[in-house]
Amino acid sequence: MEWKTLQAKDLHAAYRDDEVVAGISLTVRSGDFIGVIGPNGSGKTSFLKALSRALRPRRGVVLLGGEDIYRLPAREVARDLAMVPQETAASFAFTALEVVLMGRNPHLGRLQAAGPRDLEQARLSMEKANVWHLADRPVTELSGGERQRVIIAQALAQETGLLLLDEPTQHLDISHQLSLLELLAEMCGRGLAVVMVMHDLNLASQYCDRLVVMRGGREFMRGAPEEVLTVSMLKEVFGVGAMVTRHAVTERPHIVFLPMGRRSGDAEVSKVHLICGGASGASLMRELLEAGFYVTAGTLNTGDGDEEVGRALEIRMALEAPFSRISEKAHRANLELVAEAEVVVVTDLYFGPGNLLNLEAARTALRAGKRVLLYSPRPIEERDYAGGAATELYRLLREEGALEVSGRGELLALVAGEVEA
Repeated sequence: MEWKTLQAKDLHAAYRDDEVVAGISLTVRSGDFIGVIGPNGSGKTSFLKALSRALRPRRGVVLLGGEDIYRLPAREVARDLAMVPQETAASFAFTALEVVLMGRNPHLGRLQAAGPRDLEQARLSMEKANVWHLADRPVTELSGGERQRVIIAQALAQETGLLLLDEPTQHLDISHQLSLLELLAEMCGRGLAVVMVMHDLNLASQYCDRLVVMRGGREFMRGAPEEVLTVSMLKEVFGVGAMVTRHAVTERPHIVFLPMGRRSGDAEVSKVHLICGGASGASLMRELLEAGFYVTAGTLNTGDGDEEVGRALEIRMALEAPFSRISEKAHRANLELVAEAEVVVVTDLYFGPGNLLNLEAARTALRAGKRVLLYSPRPIEERDYAGGAATELYRLLREEGALEVSGRGELLALVAGEVEA
C-alpha cells in the first residue's frame, strides 16, 4: 500500500488561551503502528485532532506528502487519512450501512451516488469490523460499542493510508477489542499506518511498535514499548506503583499495577463530578486534574465551552445535542457519573428551563449521601433565567445539606477535604 508520509513539526495547539499541545513533532510512515499514551488531560486527543486537520495549530506545521495539510482541500486529505473520534454522536436515524457509505464520499464526485464498488467496499469494511449484520439497523438504536464499530467500518471504507483513532476500544468488550487490534496490526503489516490514543497500557504494549508518552501537553518520552514502559515512567507520569514483567507468550512488557492507598488521610476524596456549562467549569477541570483528582462532568451540550475543554482534557462527560434541552437519556447518563463521584460541585453556570435537570442531579447526589458544593461567586438570582425555578432548587439544595461557597480557595480546600464542610 503506497502512502504519503505525515510529519508534525513543533506543533502547538490551544483552545482559547489554554495551550493543550506544546512543541510535539512526529513522523508517521507506511506500516507504523504508533500508540499515544498519557494521563487524562495530557493533550493526547488534541494532538490527534491537530494531525487530522480538526484543530489548527497555533504554531508548527503538519505536512502530508510534504504539503501543509491545512492548505490542502479537505476531500484530498480525506483520501489519505481517516479519523475515528472518541465519542460518536447519533442524532439522525441513518442505517449503519448508510453511515459506512459516508466514508466513500472522498472518492465520489459532486452529486455522484455510491456505485457497486462503493457498496462492495462498505460491505467488506463492515465485515472486518463485525457489523455487517447491523447494516439495516438505525445507528440511533445501536449500543455504544456497536456504534463505535460502525464508525471504524466507515474509516476502513474510506480506504486511506493512515488511520487516526482516539481510544477506539473504550466501548468494546474484550473480544472486540482484541479483534480490532489484530485487524489493525494485520493491516499495518500490509502498509497501513496507524496512530492511536490508548489508555490500556498493556494492550498498547502488545500491539504498538512505538509509543509516545505525553504529559501536560508535551512529549515526555518515546520509543519501543520495552524502552518506554518502565517502573520509573509509570511512577513519574501516571503516579502509580507497578511491576513490569515480560508477557509469557509475546515477551513484550506486561504491567502489574500495585494497589494504591489514598494520598493523605482517610477523609481525602478522589472522584469529583462537575455540574457546569458555559465555560464555568473549564479552569476547575484542569485544576482538579492537576491536583490528582478523577474528574467527570455533565450534562453538557456538545459545542459548549466546557464540553470543548473537557474533551481536550479527555474527561468523561454526559452530553446532550447542541442547543437542546436535557433529555431523560442524557440525564440518566449524568446520574451514572454522579453515582461514581464522592463530591459533586455545581459551578456558577446560568440556568434556564432546558438545564434544570442538572440541579435535580445534584439533589439526587445529596439523597445518596454525597457531598454537594454550590460554587456561587455570583448569586443564583443573577443566573436564574428559568423564572425563579433555579433559585427555588438552590434553596432546596441548601436545606437538604448542600454547602454554598463563594471563594475559589475555599471550594478547592473543601473538595480536597482539607477543611470541614
